[in-house]
Amino acid sequence: MRRRVLLALLAGGASVLAFEPFALFPLALLSLAALAWLLRAVERTRDGFWLGFAWGWGAFIAGVSWLYVALNRYGGMPAPLAGLAIALFCAYLALYPALVGAAFVRLRCAGWGRAPLAGALLFGALWLCGEWLRGVVFTGFPWLAMGYSQTPPSPLAGYLPLLGVYGVGGVLAFLAGLIAFVDGRRRATGWRPALLALAVLGVGSGLLERAWTVPSGEPIKVALVQTDFAQSLKWDPQHFAEVLQINLDLVRDEFLRADPPAIVVLPETTLPTLFDRLPEAYVEALAGFAREAGGDLVLGVFRRDEHDNIYNSAISLGRAPQQHYAKHHLVPFGEYSPPLFGWFYRLASIPMSDQTGGGPDQPPMALAGQRVALNICYEDLFGAELIRALPQATMLLNISNLAWYGDSFAQPQHLQIARVRALESGRPMLRSTNTGMTAIVQPDGRVSAVLPAFERGVLRATVQGYVGLTPYARWGDRLALGAALCALALIGVRRARRPESQ
Repeated sequence: MRRRVLLALLAGGASVLAFEPFALFPLALLSLAALAWLLRAVERTRDGFWLGFAWGWGAFIAGVSWLYVALNRYGGMPAPLAGLAIALFCAYLALYPALVGAAFVRLRCAGWGRAPLAGALLFGALWLCGEWLRGVVFTGFPWLAMGYSQTPPSPLAGYLPLLGVYGVGGVLAFLAGLIAFVDGRRRATGWRPALLALAVLGVGSGLLERAWTVPSGEPIKVALVQTDFAQSLKWDPQHFAEVLQINLDLVRDEFLRADPPAIVVLPETTLPTLFDRLPEAYVEALAGFAREAGGDLVLGVFRRDEHDNIYNSAISLGRAPQQHYAKHHLVPFGEYSPPLFGWFYRLASIPMSDQTGGGPDQPPMALAGQRVALNICYEDLFGAELIRALPQATMLLNISNLAWYGDSFAQPQHLQIARVRALESGRPMLRSTNTGMTAIVQPDGRVSAVLPAFERGVLRATVQGYVGLTPYARWGDRLALGAALCALALIGVRRARRPESQ
């Protein structure tokens, strides 16, 4: 059993190579197939649990260890405690594939899914449900959900506008089950799983050519600013005036161009103070540059209301009336303290860590004839929340600051998440970030322009708004979850009617 656990650990770690920046997307299929093959050979529920746990711990330790940088380098947590915190957090995340493994072995030993096709359906349905739970329990952390690895050119990307990231993860696990559960002793029927797998891939490839939404309005020129402020300097009072001046210069230079953009965007918390503490002359200068050019500025800054609640916000200044968006889905331990975890903040020093979330149904900003739906930093991990702005929104805009995580996998992984959101919603996703990756993603998931990470610059482009609804935008995760439940019901009915065939 120890050898199997080690193999599961290695298979989980290898799955990270399927994501950006490596983008070896077939490895996701092989990694899950290895897990399914290991689960097939055990008969005790606890063995299934530990195999799933080992796979998950390997995947998350390899894939999100960049969280250590935030805790140790910028949060001030001692290295041993930061390492222990990351190990425990990854152990928590590994509980979800562990539960999938335990449930699979338990049901399979009870006669569910003994046949190869039924076993593949069982594995795919349980995997889908497990990843969905990880994305919603305790506010959710769906980073590295397997469906994120299947951006174009993967043929499974065609299913993202229908089933979303969890549904694609379920399809991926189903295909992995077809590989793992094929009966090598029955070569005469071995072609059937292969034919079914090819059909699934072929349909997905065909769906990639399907346009679910259509252009709306005139294309607009945008300028997405990448400020590249080091996290260690951004909150240093000695550099406060310098940070303000650099932001002002970047905005002025864009709006004073001979052919100025309609929208200039500065990243999350680009002004490291509360909006009401900024000098009035400074705010008026920013707004004045935008108004004189006939455009609008969107910037990230903390905002305080009359009850002293603090919001991680985006604010528009310029030709259109001032508009606000407040981050709704806050980061536990980074932007608010969950109950009973006050001790964490005694070990880490994180600025502005006591925030209030905005409402769940904030309207898109009306800018330059388009309706722009804002989301801030890791909010774009939650596709079911972003589609609340549809069908009104014609484009999506994410502002982020990933300087907390240094030069790591966080930046390319986050851009890949944005590609999934664009496919799910059928909308372009614009990204303005502090250190990377500032980019424009088209509704088909294609990155049409991107700035190098950790360089100050401005991404200038013309962007088209879109209207219409993809199936995912219409039904969210309900379609994928319904398919998983139907698969489980079908397997259960088959087991009840024909137990001998299992």
